[in-house]
Amino acid sequence: MDREYLSEREANNYSPLSLAFLGDSVYDTLVREHLLRQANMPVAKLHSAKVKLVCAEFQSDAYDKLAEVLTEREIAVLKRGRNATGNTVPKHAEAAQYRRATAVESLFGYLFLTGRNERIRELFGIMVPEEKNNG
Repeated sequence: MDREYLSEREANNYSPLSLAFLGDSVYDTLVREHLLRQANMPVAKLHSAKVKLVCAEFQSDAYDKLAEVLTEREIAVLKRGRNATGNTVPKHAEAAQYRRATAVESLFGYLFLTGRNERIRELFGIMVPEEKNNG
């Protein structure tokens, strides 16, 4: 499926929460693919493993790892996402964690819209390193 990528300027026209809306899906898909490739296991186990990687706490912890390797432009997108104000915070996350998780999702949405798929995978690899199978 071909899609037309946006320029950085065009992508910046979207609100950080809109970018996070898309970025949540991009990140979720990467997590699902990662888990599926790790092992053929029952769906219930896949789901449990996924929940641990897509929760606000995990994404918030990844925020600092990512911030160390981002370009100035990417840091600006990350900060816009972190500073966005939404009306809801999940019961299982603190407001600060949720804002940092939203920042990460905003970045993934921005990179997806601008066609930076290799960069998305690179950053995902920092967040969720590949497990080495010794078998």
